[in-house]
Amino acid sequence: MRNREASIYVAGHCGMVGAAIVQALMRRGYDNIITRTHAQLDLADQAQVSAFFESERIDEIYLAAARVGGIHANATYPAEFIYQNLMIEANVIHQAWRAGVQKLLFLGSSCIYPRLADQPIHEEYLLTGKLEPTNEPYAIAKIAGIKLCESYNRQYGTDYRSVMPTNLYGPGDNYHQENSHVIPALIRRFHEARVNGAEQVVIWGTGTPRREFLYVDDMADASVHVMELDRATYGAHTAPLQSHINVGTGEDITIREAAEMIRKVTGYEGKIEFDADKPDGTPRKLLDTTCLRRLGWVPTVPLEDGLARTYQWFCNQEQR
Repeated sequence: MRNREASIYVAGHCGMVGAAIVQALMRRGYDNIITRTHAQLDLADQAQVSAFFESERIDEIYLAAARVGGIHANATYPAEFIYQNLMIEANVIHQAWRAGVQKLLFLGSSCIYPRLADQPIHEEYLLTGKLEPTNEPYAIAKIAGIKLCESYNRQYGTDYRSVMPTNLYGPGDNYHQENSHVIPALIRRFHEARVNGAEQVVIWGTGTPRREFLYVDDMADASVHVMELDRATYGAHTAPLQSHINVGTGEDITIREAAEMIRKVTGYEGKIEFDADKPDGTPRKLLDTTCLRRLGWVPTVPLEDGLARTYQWFCNQEQR
């Protein structure tokens, strides 16, 4: 029986995933949730994180805080991506252990896997090949987070778990034209093209890479599901030095197909052009989600429904 009175710290609650996790916890009856904004607590600052854990009694942690972005952002700010993510996870995980926190969930990314990994991607493919160059610094930081959790579990007997989500989208995402991921970037681009009467929308790459997309509320639900598993059940589905679990839909589409779907959702009627001189990124990235399905979780939000909900949220924000 889960303790609904547990004190739960959600790191990164202002971000898309963190906010969804807070809502998922509240729907399940957890009401002792601790949060801090970046202004209140800089997770990259070791002294601040240490003082925070000394002042708060925390039972569980969801580590959703991260520096994230799309191809352009990763290429432009590689030092910031690797440094900030390394510092955040190292500080939180280490200080959590020092404070006696036994349960933690680290949220990684599917970019941890080799660029040319066999499809679909199984958990054991980690560290079996070269990473995608456009987001290698971010991927290395996320791999380090997995290994931090594994190492503290091995040495100190903690119960620190890791989930690797596929490409996420939904309300609360970053919709910056250049620094966002593909779904929010396309939503803004098609929306503005419709509003401004533009004849065409130009998209980076060839449109042929295949991507898997998961609605953020599904990701949050999966995260809480994994944390609620008893240790024996969770451990039975992982292996030493391979303790992370993939989270996804098990289905993918091309970027061209995603663009057509977003064009329909936004009501844009102009042309779509692809700039083949821009990078495509990884050719395909489809996660094998057999492990999580065996643990009793499946996604519930179809892609087109999720895109419609996301676009409605985006429009509501634009009107404010």
